[in-house]
Amino acid sequence: MVWVSFIFSAAVIVFAANYLAKAGDIIAVRTRLGGMFIGVLLLAGATSLPEVLTSISSVNLNTPNIAAGNLLGSNAFNMLLLAILDISHRSQRILRKSAQRHALTGSLAILLIGLVLYLLLANIDIKIGWVGLDGLIILATYIFAVRLISTDTKTDKKNVVEIPYGTPKLWVGLVGFIISAGILIAITPLMVRSSNEIAVITGLGATFVGTTLVAMVTSLPELVTTIAAIRIGAPDMAIGNLFGSNMFNMFALGLTDLFYTKGRFLAVIDPSFALVGMLGLLMTAIGLLGNLAKLEKRIWVIEIDSLLLFILYFSGMWLLYQRGIA
Repeated sequence: MVWVSFIFSAAVIVFAANYLAKAGDIIAVRTRLGGMFIGVLLLAGATSLPEVLTSISSVNLNTPNIAAGNLLGSNAFNMLLLAILDISHRSQRILRKSAQRHALTGSLAILLIGLVLYLLLANIDIKIGWVGLDGLIILATYIFAVRLISTDTKTDKKNVVEIPYGTPKLWVGLVGFIISAGILIAITPLMVRSSNEIAVITGLGATFVGTTLVAMVTSLPELVTTIAAIRIGAPDMAIGNLFGSNMFNMFALGLTDLFYTKGRFLAVIDPSFALVGMLGLLMTAIGLLGNLAKLEKRIWVIEIDSLLLFILYFSGMWLLYQRGIA
């Protein structure tokens, strides 16, 4: 029965995330904000809702390491998606078509991940009410990053989008986006519960599940939405969604502190999870450099940067398992 629940919830997420990309494209065109802005903010926030909901549920169940592993592990998995997309489109490097416009987003993602790692290891024991100062710093930095991206997008004349004939009305995109996001919110708890039950059945540890299985499961919307965005000819939305999701994951980590009323959220996270965060940081850096560098050398059907992402991710997961950190 647990496998039936898992497959059903996964199928629903696939459907909702696919329509989420289409609705986001309608909003991007109708508002003339451009696919990059929609991908970085709107899509990234919606597709990262499973991570947020999972993390909040985890702290409510007094398992903060699952929450930390989920958010930090999702960063690495999101960058693995870049490598998967590379293999899926062997004839051309789609994500490099608009790489320069994503340099800012990728850099801000690296900044936020690095900031979280610094605050995690610094262990600054200052609270404002029940919320840690470090959590508030993360939230403030994300808001600053969003404003920076918004300002940069408005001044980039290349982001002005002509409205193609036959494009649905704005309200259609908005309603579709809200419904799709609502479905993700409703179905995510079922998928997370099913994943945890499968983890128990297979004998995997709960914290390892947070970094691997749960992180991959909650990142499924990013995978499906990114592929769907590529298929509808919106590469800006695809790459913006991935880098933007890494930014939003760190925002979610700071947001989780608001729901953790027992003290500072970062204080109860095992410092060893810095290794998980470092893996995500390195992979985000490689993902950004791989899209900016004009390297087209392939090893069989995969480019060097994508191969490095594969090697880093799976070797990192193996290392975490061997050390028992996750």
